[in-house]
Amino acid sequence: MTFEGALEYGKGILRDADVADCELDAWYLMEYACKMDKSWYYMHSTDDMENGKFLEYELLLKKRAERVPLQYITGSQEFMGLEFKVNSHVLIPRQDTETLVEEALKMLEPGMSVLDLCTGSGCVIISLLRQKKLFGTASDISKQALLIAKENAKNNRVEVQLVRSNLFQNIIGKYDMIIANPPYIPTETIASLMPEVKNFEPVEALDGGEDGLDFYRQIVKKSGQFLKSNGYLCLEIGHDQGGRVAFLMEENGYRNVKVIKDLAGNARVVRGNLPSIK
Repeated sequence: MTFEGALEYGKGILRDADVADCELDAWYLMEYACKMDKSWYYMHSTDDMENGKFLEYELLLKKRAERVPLQYITGSQEFMGLEFKVNSHVLIPRQDTETLVEEALKMLEPGMSVLDLCTGSGCVIISLLRQKKLFGTASDISKQALLIAKENAKNNRVEVQLVRSNLFQNIIGKYDMIIANPPYIPTETIASLMPEVKNFEPVEALDGGEDGLDFYRQIVKKSGQFLKSNGYLCLEIGHDQGGRVAFLMEENGYRNVKVIKDLAGNARVVRGNLPSIK
């Protein structure tokens, strides 16, 4: 079978499995299996594919048809122009979360310190450290997630202190900013998510409790103990949680609280500062 024929075959397999973006995913899997780029493909599209490469491609297609996320198959995802290793122990970085990083960068100055809670792959703190000279600490309750974050920090040439912690449990010191993308999906909603998410991404990184706000209540309540005077709290939220999270922050002494929208026009980030520590 030619490369061109194999690509059409792949598209058909994924289309029959109701995979969104089946054409793109078929290409990415072929690119990954054959270690080629589009320029090479267009020059060799009518060449016969080696049997070994086709068998590998077929195996990848089977995984994707079972709705294993593309990023878990290839083992990587781009975020803020950087490459991050991912596996089933961490959430796949999403473009929506770039809004969190971009908003934080507006408030951060070189030399400031940042604590990233629920770091997962480390994409948020690593992206911040690549943009500005900061002192970064990242925590997660998952040992496996921290191993991925450590590898991503090394691959992206940044230094970050990694702490295994259930939110603030093992955190010491005070920071200029606390940033987090915590679990925020209501428990009952998880069953209705795409198979790629509900069946493969770590549920502990998704489940935000009955109303999705369990982690926000804990973070907002305790964050003042770990912020310097006039420090910032910057949180990613679900699209319908802006008003409630903003109220939580104001109720706990935060000022200049703002809800920031992402490129799609959905509420995505709530941030505010704490003028005085109680």
